Amino acid sequence: MRRGIALLIVLIGVLTVAAVSTTGPKFYDDDPIARVPESRDASNAKALGIDLFFEYSYNLFVNASRQPSNTRAGNVNTIDEVPDSSWFINRIGSAPITAEQIARGVNSDTPPSPEKWTLLREKSAGTNPGFTARDANGQTWFLQFDTPDFPEASTAAVEVASKLFWALGYNMVETFVTRFDPARVAIDPKATVKRPSGARTPFTRDDISRILERAARNGDGTYRASAGRLLPGKVLGPFRYAGTRSDDPNDLVPHQHRRELRALRVFGAWTNLVDWKAGNTLDTLVDEHGRSIVRHYLQDVGSTFGMANNRHEWDMGWEHYYDGPATRRRFLTYGFALSPWQTVPYIEQPAIGLFEGNQFDPTTWKPQTPVAAYIELRADDAFWAARRVMAFTDDLIRAAVRTGQYSDPAADAHLAAVLIKRRDAIGRAYLPAINPVVNPSLAADGRLAFENAAVAAGFAEAPSLYRATWARFDNATGGTTPIGRTESVSTAMAAPRNLPDAVGTIVEIDITAASAAHASWQQPVRTYFRRTAGGWSLVGLERLADDARETGATLNATQDR
Repeated sequence: MRRGIALLIVLIGVLTVAAVSTTGPKFYDDDPIARVPESRDASNAKALGIDLFFEYSYNLFVNASRQPSNTRAGNVNTIDEVPDSSWFINRIGSAPITAEQIARGVNSDTPPSPEKWTLLREKSAGTNPGFTARDANGQTWFLQFDTPDFPEASTAAVEVASKLFWALGYNMVETFVTRFDPARVAIDPKATVKRPSGARTPFTRDDISRILERAARNGDGTYRASAGRLLPGKVLGPFRYAGTRSDDPNDLVPHQHRRELRALRVFGAWTNLVDWKAGNTLDTLVDEHGRSIVRHYLQDVGSTFGMANNRHEWDMGWEHYYDGPATRRRFLTYGFALSPWQTVPYIEQPAIGLFEGNQFDPTTWKPQTPVAAYIELRADDAFWAARRVMAFTDDLIRAAVRTGQYSDPAADAHLAAVLIKRRDAIGRAYLPAINPVVNPSLAADGRLAFENAAVAAGFAEAPSLYRATWARFDNATGGTTPIGRTESVSTAMAAPRNLPDAVGTIVEIDITAASAAHASWQQPVRTYFRRTAGGWSLVGLERLADDARETGATLNATQDR
C-alpha cells in the first residue's frame, strides 16, 4: 500500500515538472520588448472591403448589447506597456516631445504645390466636397474642402486632430492646409466620375463646378483645402475593430484586445472623434527590411471637436445614432423629455462647431456607433490612455491647435481651452480609479521608489501609507519565497535587510496604498525586478489581473443612461 502511494507521489511529481517545463519561464532575456517583431512576410494580404451600412447596423444592434469580456489587452509587454509595431509608435508619454514636433507631426518638408492641380476623380467618401488630384510636382493628394456653413472648420479639424493622434502614437496621413484655385486646374484625360446610375463617365468642368458649389469660397475665388498625401504601398482597405486579418501572418492579437484600439475610447472622448468606424482606417502593404508587412493607419480624424454635428445636430458624443432608452424616451414623449445634450450652454464657434468642456464626462461619452474595441476597454487600458492625454501640456495643445490656421483668434483660443478642460476631466476620471503607482525603480542598494500618477496630477490626496510586500520569484516555476514587508508615508522606501543580490535573481514586489477615498488602491500593483551586473532592472508590472471582472463591469456600467 505504501509502495503504491509512493509511486503515485513520484508520478504526480513527474507530471508537475513536465507541466512546468512546457509552460516556459515568465520572463525572457529580452523582456520587456520595445517593439513587436513582425518577421513573417504578408505579401499575400488582399484588399478588404467593409460595407458601411452593414458596419453601422452591426455596431448599433449587435455590439451595443455585447458584454465586455474583461480580458487583459493582448498586445502589452511584461511591464504593461504597448510596444512599438506596425499599429502604434510610442511618442508622447514615453519620451520628451516639443511644441515644434507636435506642430510638424508626421508631415515632411514637401507640402503640396498648388500652382496647378490635375483632377483625377471625385472624393468617394465622407460628406465634405473634395477631389483626388495631382499637384504641380506630380504628387497625388486627397483634397477636402470646408462647407459654406462652417468655413475653416473641417480643414482645421483634420489638421489639428492629425497632430494630436500622431503624438499619441498612431500612424497618420500627411496633411497640409493648402489653396485650390479653379483657374489653375486641369482634368486628367482618364479622370472619371460616378453618376447616379452607377456608371463612370469622363470628368468635366461642370462636375468641378457642381462639387465646388458645396464648398466654402474665399473672396478671391480660391478655396481653402485640406490635402492628404497618398500613402505608400498597396492599399488593402480598412481594418476591423474586432478579429484579425486571416491573410496577415503577423496579425495575431484580436483587434478588440489591442490596447491602442481600446484606448481610442479615451482619446476619442478627448477630441470628440465620434465617427469611429472601420471606414476611417486604412491598411497598406509596404516593404520593410526586405519583406512585406501590413501597416495600419487612422486616415480620417476630421470628425472631431464639433465637426460631426450638423447645424441642428447637437448630440454627437452624447448618444449613439440609435441609443435604446434615450431614443425611445424622446419618441414616446414627442421630444419633450430632454436629454443632457439639449441643455448644454454651448459657445457657438462656426470654425469649430459645438464642442465644450464644462459638462464633458469621459466615462459617458459615446461615438456614433459602438465598435468592439470600445466595449472591451478596461480600467487599466483607460489608465494607460489617460496618462498619455495628461502628457499634453497646455503649450503642446496650443501648438497643435495653431496648425489649424484659424483666422479668428477667438476660435483658436476656444478650441485650446476646451481641449485643456477635457484633458483634465479624463485625468480626473481615470487616474485615481485604480492603484495609480507608476514608474517603479529599485536602486542597486535596494531602495524602492515610484510615483503616484493621480497625486502628481493633483486629482487625489496622497495616501496615508504605502506598503510593499517583497518576495523572491522563481522564473521557472512561478513560485515565490517571502522576503518581508516594508511601509512608508512617501513614495520611497528601503528594502528588507535580506534582499538577495545575486545576478539573475528576480524579486516580486506588490505595492499598495492606504487611501480612505480610494479603496481600489488596495489592489496591488505587482512589480518584478531582475538583478543585473549594473543593478536592478524592471522586468514586469501587472496593474490588474487578467480577468478583472468587477472593475471592467464598473467601467461599462456608466454607459447605460
